[in-house]
Amino acid sequence: MTYASLKPVSNAFVQRKRLIFVRVAAVLAVLLLFLTKPALTEGSEGHEALEFFGFCLVLVCVAGRLWSILYVGGKKNEELVSTGPFSMSQNPLYFFSTVGAVGIGLLYGSLVAAAILGLASFLIFRVTARKEAEYLLGKFGPAYAAYIKATPRFWPNPLLYRDNDELQFSTRALKRTFYDGLYFLAIFPAIELIEYFRETGMLFPAFVTLY
Repeated sequence: MTYASLKPVSNAFVQRKRLIFVRVAAVLAVLLLFLTKPALTEGSEGHEALEFFGFCLVLVCVAGRLWSILYVGGKKNEELVSTGPFSMSQNPLYFFSTVGAVGIGLLYGSLVAAAILGLASFLIFRVTARKEAEYLLGKFGPAYAAYIKATPRFWPNPLLYRDNDELQFSTRALKRTFYDGLYFLAIFPAIELIEYFRETGMLFPAFVTLY
């Protein structure tokens, strides 16, 4: 089924559903940290390598989201944005958020955790992106149908990149996205704190070991 066959939905419905999905995902991520432990011990070469790579992915997530919001901030669902990161992917914000979810799993020191969080993020955003596409198709009609036909839904294609000579952006949206990015960065010290509490016996033992 293509987007062209979808019916428009309300913007309020899309936003409400997205918030519910994100909150559920956040709760599951917290449970993952408390109920499991990585097979690679803290301080080992493998653990440190995964942490470093995960931290790099989180930085890519934060930078990518800030870059994306420069183009769509204050205009989401109001204008059809098809330049910058939106020329490579219909949903660059969701793509970079998924990259961040994988990074969080690697920060935890587990490939399995990275796969679980990445897949959960991908599925959640796939549903919300579909709902948003229904709304935008109903609002922008043929222009949006042409856009989605030429642009990948999720995975960016750098060969499609195009940009404007000038760019106007919302400082309010940029600031809000920056603060959201701090939550991703705050995961690293939180994970380190949980690992410290578990090693010192201040936290109950994990039930499952993740590789």
